[in-house]
Amino acid sequence: MKDPSAEVLAEAAATFGLLSAAHRLHIVWALAQGESDVTNLAERVGGALPAVSQHLSKLKLAGLVRSRREGRRQVYYIDNPDVVSIVQIMVGQLSVRAEEASGSVHRLHGTRA
Repeated sequence: MKDPSAEVLAEAAATFGLLSAAHRLHIVWALAQGESDVTNLAERVGGALPAVSQHLSKLKLAGLVRSRREGRRQVYYIDNPDVVSIVQIMVGQLSVRAEEASGSVHRLHGTRA
C-alpha cells in the first residue's frame, strides 16, 4: 500500500485535531445516535448553548455535520458516516478497556462491579 499524499495526511490531521476536543467528540457521538437540535445537544453533552453552537459551526465547516431548518429550529445530523465509524470504534474500544480495568480493580478489592 502506498503512502497517502501530503494533502490527504493534512486533511486527516485536521479532522483528528477537530475531534480532539472532548465536547466536539461527544457531539459527534450524540449525533451518531440520531438527529438533534442545539438545545437537546447542549443538555446531552453538558455544555452551554453558545459553546455547543460554536462547536457545531466548526463541525459543519469541516463537513462532518450538516443541518436543516425545521420550523424555527435547526436540526443537526452527521454528514460523514466514515468519521462516525472511526469515532465509534475508538470510543467503543476505550470503553471496553475502561470496563475491563474497572473489573480488575474490583476483583483486586474483592468486590464486584
